[in-house]
Parts: sequence; C-alpha cells; structure tokens
Amino acid sequence: MNLEGKVAIVTGGARGIGAGIARCLAAAGARIGLIDLDGAEAETTAASLGTKSVGVAADVSQELAVKAATDQIVAELGRLDILVNNAGGGGPHAATSIGNPFTNVDQAGWDDTLAVNLRTTFAATKAAVPHLQRAGSGSIVNIASIAGLIPSVFIPAYSAAKAGVIGLTRTLADELAQHDVRVNAICPGYLWTRAWETMATGMKMINPKFADMEPRDIFLRVVKESTLLGREQTPEDIGNLVVFLSSDLARNITGQIIAVDGGVTLKYAGR
Repeated sequence: MNLEGKVAIVTGGARGIGAGIARCLAAAGARIGLIDLDGAEAETTAASLGTKSVGVAADVSQELAVKAATDQIVAELGRLDILVNNAGGGGPHAATSIGNPFTNVDQAGWDDTLAVNLRTTFAATKAAVPHLQRAGSGSIVNIASIAGLIPSVFIPAYSAAKAGVIGLTRTLADELAQHDVRVNAICPGYLWTRAWETMATGMKMINPKFADMEPRDIFLRVVKESTLLGREQTPEDIGNLVVFLSSDLARNITGQIIAVDGGVTLKYAGR
C-alpha cells in the first residue's frame, strides 16, 4: 500500500494509538501532520517518523483552534489527502464518567467526555473538508470504539460519544461522496491506554474479584475473558487498517464501521 505524495493529519497523534497510526502512515510514504494538546510531544513524535512531518499544538475540540492548526499543516506540507480523527480519551472532568454506572455520572463528566470524543470529530472534519475538496478526493478515518457498538456499563458517556462518531461517519460518507471523499470508522477493541488504566482502577475499587489485582492485570484478564482470540490489540493493528482505508485499494469502501477487536463484538452478539 503506497501513500507516496499524500499528506495525512492525525489528531491526538502525539502518543498511543495516534502515534501508532502516524507510524504506519509514514511507513507507507505519507507526510504527516500531528495535532495534539501536547505540542512538544507532537513535535517529538513527528520528528521520529522518517518522512516530512510536523506537530502542532491545538485543542481539537475547539473549532477555531483546530482550523488554525489544519491550515498551518496544509501550508507547510502543501495539501491534505487524509484525515484521521483519533483525538479522544478523557478531559479534566472525564474521570467522573469513567468506571461509573450511568447514575453516578455527573453533568461535567458527561459533557467533557462528549466534547473530547465527539466534538473533536466534528471540529477537525469541518476544518479538513475544504482542503480535501480542493484535492479532488480523500479519505477520512474516524476512530470510534467497540463501546459504541455494544453496551458499556462503566463508560456510558464514552459509549454515547463513540456511538455518535459512528452515526456521524455514515452521515459524512453520504454527504461527501459527491466530492470523492470516503469516510469510514474503525472500532478498536482492547488497547492498554490511560483511559483503560483509569477504568481498571475504578473496577478494582468496586468489584471484590479485582481487589488484589493491579490495573494492568485487570485489563489482561478482561481481554482474555472477552475476546475470541484472547489477545489485546495494538496501535499498529489500528494503523495498518487506517493505511488500507486511506489507499487506492479501498477506493470503493465508504460508510463502513469496522471492528478491530479480536472478536469481542462477535462474542457479545452470541451471548
């Protein structure tokens, strides 16, 4: 899969899943723009990619900020062909919405989680679309979650936000098809992230069977019990699919929601 000559923006690309996606895109030849709250880390990651890449600091949930960052990247790299809406996780109040059932989520945590995980997709896409239209074609890949596909009792706000990303993906695929801009979503399964560490810590506090376990061990136990393949997913698992969906090999794929989850959703459907 060759992305030579293409320019990709990855939001939330400084570390974790975003950095893994950026590495895979760069390995396929794309030039990369990373937008992240942590501008210094975004610059460090960009410098490590091996292709011409830039890192820019911006709050992706803020429309004017992400537009300015997008315009800066396009000015430096010359064009835009690929947008990966990866920014998400938790903001300053999100901890109150992670690891708690719905009745314990407060409004600040709810609003913050939706802003970080859904409004980011809206704002970054709105900033990118004019550039993709000028390019005459393009690919948008939204990083959703299996939490948007199956009930997720301990992360209700996150689940609602990612279900919103899935719905927005289908709407954008319809609207942007006339410009030959394809829009798809990936639903990662179990990856060890800061959000999962927070949730596992919450599970440890409220579930006696996890009381003597470390958060990482709780995560691995959930992975083993919940996935058909019995293993966690990696940032590169997600990144490799992003590369495919961004390439000409996927030129007739749009509006699709693809789970990379080791079989979690299939196992759940069979319950």
